[in-house]
Amino acid sequence: MNDPANHQDSAALSTAEDAALTAEVTELCARLIRFDTSNYGAGDSRGEREAAEWTAGLLSDSGYEPVVLESAPRRASTVVRIPGEDRAAPALLVHGHLDVVPAEPADWSFDPFCGDIRDGAILGRGALDMKDMDAMMLAVARSWARRGVRPPRDVVMAFVADEEDTGELGAGFLVDRHPALFEGVATAIGESGGYSVHLPDASRLYPVAVGERGSAWMDLTARGAAGHGSRPGSDNAVATLAATLAALAAHRWPVRTVPAVAALLEGLSTHLGITVDPADPASLAQLGEAAKLVGATVANTLNPTMLKAGYKHNVIPSEATAGVDGRILPGAEEEFFATVDTLLGEKVSRSFHSFAAPVFADHTSREFAAMAAALRRADPEALVLPFIMSGGTDAKAFARLGIECYGFGPGLTPPGFDAWRYVHGVDEQVLVSSLEFGVRVLEDFLRSDPLAVRTDG
Repeated sequence: MNDPANHQDSAALSTAEDAALTAEVTELCARLIRFDTSNYGAGDSRGEREAAEWTAGLLSDSGYEPVVLESAPRRASTVVRIPGEDRAAPALLVHGHLDVVPAEPADWSFDPFCGDIRDGAILGRGALDMKDMDAMMLAVARSWARRGVRPPRDVVMAFVADEEDTGELGAGFLVDRHPALFEGVATAIGESGGYSVHLPDASRLYPVAVGERGSAWMDLTARGAAGHGSRPGSDNAVATLAATLAALAAHRWPVRTVPAVAALLEGLSTHLGITVDPADPASLAQLGEAAKLVGATVANTLNPTMLKAGYKHNVIPSEATAGVDGRILPGAEEEFFATVDTLLGEKVSRSFHSFAAPVFADHTSREFAAMAAALRRADPEALVLPFIMSGGTDAKAFARLGIECYGFGPGLTPPGFDAWRYVHGVDEQVLVSSLEFGVRVLEDFLRSDPLAVRTDG
C-alpha cells in the first residue's frame, strides 16, 4: 500500500485550488447562515426546504445527483452519493444539519442571520453549529468536481433537517424511510470533534468524538386526591412530585470511566505529566479547557427541566407533571433506570417523551487513526485523543443502521476563543482561519484510505 504520508501525491491541492477551496468555503458558510433555518421544536421550523434546495442546486451544478426529501411540509434534507474509486469498499457518510436553534435578535449585537464577514470572522446563527461543517462538505465536493477527483471509497453526504429538536424529521426520517441511501456505509463522521482545545502547557488537543451519552427525556406524573386548597391534604400530587424532583436533583451518580474517557484521561495525564482524579473537580481543573470534555462524561446525569400542575390557587390538583432530561453513559442504561425507578417510588410514574440509546465507536480503529493523521499533517504538534460527547447528535439515528459514528468537524482557533460560549449562545461566529484549516483537514481525510493508515500511533 502507499505510504499514508504521501497519499496526496495524485490530485494534490495546487496553490490555486487551495485558494479556491478556502475562498469558497468562506462564502458558502456566509450564504448558508443567511437562510433562517430556526427550529423551534414540536414541528415548528422554517427555512429548511430553501436551504436544502439551494444545497442540492450547488451539487447538481457540479455534476452530482443529489436528492431532496421531505419528511413533512417544508422539512427537507439533501443527500448525495459521490462515487469512489473502489465501489465495493465500505462507504463513508458525512452528515451535517441545516437547522439551527432560534436566536433572539434583541440579545445580539448584529443580525443573527446576516452572514457578514468582519474582522476575520463569519457572523450569525449556525456559524459553529453547524453551517461551518455544511460549508466544508459542499466546498470539498465542488473542489473534487473541478479537479476530477474521486475519493478512494463512496462518500455519502447528508445535509439534514431537525437535528436541533428530536431529529425524527431529518436523520430519523432518512434512516427509517430511505435506508437504501446509506447502503454499504460502514462509518460516519459528523459533529462534534476534531477542533482545537488549548491545554495548560500551551499545546493543542484535538478531541475526536467516539460516542455520545444516551438521552432519556421523560415525563413524570404524580397523582393524588383533588381537594380544596384551604383544607389539609395528605395526598397532594404537587407535594409528592416536588419531593421526588428534589431527590432526583440531589442524587449523586457514581463516577464511571468508560474506555474512551479512560483513554482521554490517560493521554492527557501522560502528556501533561499529572495525575487526574475524574471524581474530583479540583483535580479535573488541572486540564484547563479540556476539563469540559471530561466533567459531564464520567457519570450519568438527570436534571428536572419542566413543571406543570393545577389551574387555580385554591384547588389541590389530582395530578402534577414534570419533564426531566436524563443522560446515560454507554453501558450504563440498566443502572440508570433502576436508580430512577427507586427514586420515583410508588406514587410517581414515568414515560418517555423521547429516548435514544448511547452510541460508541472504536477509538483504536483505522478510521480514528486516519482522522488523527489528517490533523497531524495540518498541525504536526496535534495531540489527538478520543472523547465522549455529553449531549447528542444525529449519530444516534445513523447508528441504528449499524454505522459506526464519529464526531469530526475540524477547526483551529487561538487561545481565548471560547467556541462553547457561542454554540447556542449570543453573537455566534466562526473564524475564517479556523474554517480554512478545517476544510483542508476534511478534504485530506476524505481523500485518504484508512486501510493505509497505521493504528499504532
